[in-house]
Amino acid sequence: MSVLILALIAGAVVGLALGALGGGGSVLAVPALIYLLGFTPAAATTASLIIVTATSLTALYAHARTGDVRWKAGALFAAAGLLPAATAGAVASRLPQPVLTAAFAAVAALAAGAMLRPGRAITGPSADGPRPARSAGAGVGLGALTGLLGVGGGFLTVPALVTVLAFEMRAAVGTSLLVISANSLASLATRGATATGVDWAVIGPFAGAAILGARDGKRLATKVTGARLRRVFAVVLLAVAAFMLIDALT
Repeated sequence: MSVLILALIAGAVVGLALGALGGGGSVLAVPALIYLLGFTPAAATTASLIIVTATSLTALYAHARTGDVRWKAGALFAAAGLLPAATAGAVASRLPQPVLTAAFAAVAALAAGAMLRPGRAITGPSADGPRPARSAGAGVGLGALTGLLGVGGGFLTVPALVTVLAFEMRAAVGTSLLVISANSLASLATRGATATGVDWAVIGPFAGAAILGARDGKRLATKVTGARLRRVFAVVLLAVAAFMLIDALT
């Protein structure tokens, strides 16, 4: 199968995940870039940020049109994560490749566990009344994760928005895309050296397919229950995490 076809298929899957779940696409983008398309871990994390930024901005526009973005809380989350994202992005290019691969495997497993955990009913402030300290703390951690591993962090942002700020799922998905876009842009700004080596002939089709897939993912989210989507995605993530961990240790 040609590299172009593989890039298009992988991009469509990444877009579906981002559009339907508000995150998780980059957790598949990085291993796809490494194992299907031959990128090094460092180049894959940079390429993933490019793809996730383009896809998230497109999906954010669609969610904003339907009123599913909480701009005030999302801006607070994003602002807290900008500096950590930029700092971690600069550090990532200096880490050994097996370390990056193992760290990514651990994060993928963590994401799968979070998705498999049953949701819980919560009570608290309205979506327009965020808790500044807790929002900022979560934003710092997610920003660092984005910069270091090239993941948007939506698979952690969505649960954080639901549990910390008592968002409804639709608002959490839409707002997470704002946070992902901001953190990814901040991290990319510090990755100039690795960005110059990215194969745009692969990244372009990958990103294009992801953008189209995100639109389909948003429609899919209205037809399939969020719990079922998360369970399927979590199983895929666990398999990816196991494969990458074995690869890093051998």
